[in-house]
Amino acid sequence: MDLLRPHLEIVDLDVHQVLEVPGDVVSHVYFIEDGLVSIVGVTKPDHRIEIGMIGYEGMTGFGVVLGNNRSANELLVQSAGSALRISTPLRKIMGSSQSFTSTLLNYVHTFMVQASQTALANGCGRLDERLARWLLMRHDRLETNEFPTTHELLALLLGVRRADVTVALHGLEGRGLIRSLRGRIRIVDRPGRQLAATGFYGIPECEYERSIGFASGETLHQVLPVAYDSGEALLPMPSGRRRRRCGAPARNKH
Repeated sequence: MDLLRPHLEIVDLDVHQVLEVPGDVVSHVYFIEDGLVSIVGVTKPDHRIEIGMIGYEGMTGFGVVLGNNRSANELLVQSAGSALRISTPLRKIMGSSQSFTSTLLNYVHTFMVQASQTALANGCGRLDERLARWLLMRHDRLETNEFPTTHELLALLLGVRRADVTVALHGLEGRGLIRSLRGRIRIVDRPGRQLAATGFYGIPECEYERSIGFASGETLHQVLPVAYDSGEALLPMPSGRRRRRCGAPARNKH
C-alpha cells in the first residue's frame, strides 16, 4: 500500500467533465467508483458517437495500460460520481506485479469486446434495438431504475438525429418497457428491454464475467490482485461499494 498511497486520491466526477482528450497525454487514470463515463469517438468536422461506456466495473487509461500515454478518444462524464485517481506511476506498479498487470489487460480486452459489439449494433441494429441496448448497459452500471438524460445527449451518443431518438423512446414506452419523463427515463420492464435489444446485448457482459469474474456491485479495483509476492497491498480493499475505502485518502475535488 505504501507504494500506491502517495499517488491515489478520491475525486468527484462532474457531469460533462472531460477526462481525456483525443491526442493529448493521459495524465491520470481513474478507477470509477460510481457514475458513468462515455468513450466518444471524434473526428472532424464534428462527427461524434459513443463507442463504449465505463461504470463502477471499470477504469480509464487504456492507452497507459497498453504502454501508450496518449488518448485515442474523448472520455466524457455522463453521470456524476466519484473515482480513485492515480497518475503515471501506474506503469511502474504494473511492472512490479504480473497478476495486477494481467487483470488490467483483461479489463482492456473486455472493453474491446464491448466496443466491437457497439460497432456491430451501430452498423446492423435498428435504432430501437440500439437504444434498448444502451439503456440496459446504463442500467447495469448505475443500478437505479430512474436516471437523468436528455434526447440531445442520446442523439449525440447514438450518432442520430434528436427527432429519431424521440420516436424510438416513444416506441419503447408504448411497449411498456420504459417511462420517458422530462429529463429522465424510468426503467419499467428490464426483461422486455433485453428482448427488444434482439441479441445486441449480452456478449460483452458475459466476457466481463468470464475474464474478470466479479459480481454485480463490485468496483474493478475490488477484484484486482492486490498483493505483491511479499503480500503488500496495492489497492485498498473496501467492504462495501458505497462506503469510504479503508486506507484510502480523503476526497479531493478534481
